[in-house]
Amino acid sequence: MSLPRTVVRRSAIHGRGVFANTDLPANTRVLEYRGERIDSAEAFRRYGDNSGSGETYLFAVNDHWLIDGSAGGSSARFINHSCDPNCEAVVWVNIDGDERRDRVYIDTLRPIRAGEELSFDYALGLSHEIAATDRERWRCRCAAVQCRGSLLRA
Repeated sequence: MSLPRTVVRRSAIHGRGVFANTDLPANTRVLEYRGERIDSAEAFRRYGDNSGSGETYLFAVNDHWLIDGSAGGSSARFINHSCDPNCEAVVWVNIDGDERRDRVYIDTLRPIRAGEELSFDYALGLSHEIAATDRERWRCRCAAVQCRGSLLRA
């Protein structure tokens, strides 16, 4: 029986995180971001304007669909943000043009050693301006040398 490639545990960055359980080579597909497919109207019904919360498990797949990782999501929902990430989120577009079937994968950008936390740059965009007090809730905790200070895109 082989070890799972990743494990979820307490993170020094924030809450829970996903860690390599084995060495992972560069350019390796590690996880799929899974959860319930919803449109933006349903996301707003469920979560309202969560721009002040500083936390989300919603992942925009394309212009019409989001994945709600809090509803039947995979462990990928626990991957934390970093301004110097070791992974990237890659959108796989359905070849038949069915946007509801587009998928999101997490791929390594470089070799990752067993025990290292996986991260990607959230580069979150909000549909409107927010107050400075709300912006503080989106503060980055990655501690990277070139940290931009926010989970929001520059």
